Amino acid sequence: MLTRTTVLTRTTVLTRTAVAAAAVLALAVTTGCNGGAAGSPPTWVPQQNYQGNIDPRPQLPRPGLPAPSESNPPGGSGPAPGNPQPSPTTSGPAADPSVVATKLNQPTGLVVLPDGTALVAERTTGRIWRVQPVAGKPAVPVQRLAGVDGSGDGGLLDLAISPTFGQDGLLYAYLSTATDNRVVHFSLGSTPSVVIGGIPKGRTGNAGRIAFDATGALLTGTGDAGRPALAASPTSLAGKILRTSDIGRPLADNPVPGSRIYARGLRSVNGLCVDPRTGLRIAISAAAPGTAHPVDEVNVIKAGADYGWPADGAAAVPPVKTLPAASSGGGGCALAANRLLVATSTGKSLAISEVARRNTLGAFSSSLQNRYGRLAGVVAGSDGALWLTTRNRDGRGKPIADDDRVIRISPSDGSASPVT
Repeated sequence: MLTRTTVLTRTTVLTRTAVAAAAVLALAVTTGCNGGAAGSPPTWVPQQNYQGNIDPRPQLPRPGLPAPSESNPPGGSGPAPGNPQPSPTTSGPAADPSVVATKLNQPTGLVVLPDGTALVAERTTGRIWRVQPVAGKPAVPVQRLAGVDGSGDGGLLDLAISPTFGQDGLLYAYLSTATDNRVVHFSLGSTPSVVIGGIPKGRTGNAGRIAFDATGALLTGTGDAGRPALAASPTSLAGKILRTSDIGRPLADNPVPGSRIYARGLRSVNGLCVDPRTGLRIAISAAAPGTAHPVDEVNVIKAGADYGWPADGAAAVPPVKTLPAASSGGGGCALAANRLLVATSTGKSLAISEVARRNTLGAFSSSLQNRYGRLAGVVAGSDGALWLTTRNRDGRGKPIADDDRVIRISPSDGSASPVT
């Protein structure tokens, strides 16, 4: 028994998945992007995310738009978010039409609502902003979650929309408090309720992501809280993939009856994405230098899997792929009809791989290289648009005056030619 919403969730997913299976779109790439085989750039097809049909052709913006510079020192919250402003360090276009929000404080989680607007969460402040899908309209604060601890790598780390949002209006968040990491749910303006609490918290290793899979189950990816042994522990919630009902209860078909733990052995979960059409579930995890896989791992989530952190062994499930060194710092990801897209911070690009049969991945290529600096997340919207967030003000980037930004690459943007 899943939850009070099981029957409705399954009906919703099956119906909308059938509609989405007919959607075919193409990725447009810009000058300077690294192409795939024979120099041809990859294509991708956004998949619906419980929010409706997909039909348009998404495109990436034209070259020559503002790029990060050293004009502003890293760190600091910056002014309140508002309209996109011209970059003081570049010439050419006054503003990038794909930038729909500016001057945010380390935006992390992002969800697209059925009305086409997005909710964007700031990691350290706990604030949530409503962002319009077009440039020139200010972001509006809609809520601030109390008790968020943004120290270290913790904070308000991810958002997810209920599969039955149209009926219950619920949002889910993964966040850090002074004592733990947890998942909460709430409707806008209401006090959050704890769904899963007691996830270990540390000075580091608090990375976490949430997503609903094709069955309506809630997946929660957790970090090792800076204590690698917890990731290997069969009982600790750290360094795991948890699988629960929408109210946090263990599911009956989990590997261990009565346990929320679905898979273990992860140092961090910096990205978590699902394809509601195929059921594929991917976790992006960073491994420490000196291990058997000292790079960002792309792991297919499987029941009972041990991904080998902290000590790889014969029983460990190897990653299905690793990100190339040029695309390191993997963060949020999206599965969009046979394409995996990963936002990268160190790589300052969008890494793209084709998902082949039996969930194998092709070679990664990159898009948006150095266009917006350090990328934190990527979401494929149900209208065909691609939403991204930056993390140039995390102390490691080279922010411009407008950072941090939310970017929406519109399917109706004619600034680049679609790949055919």
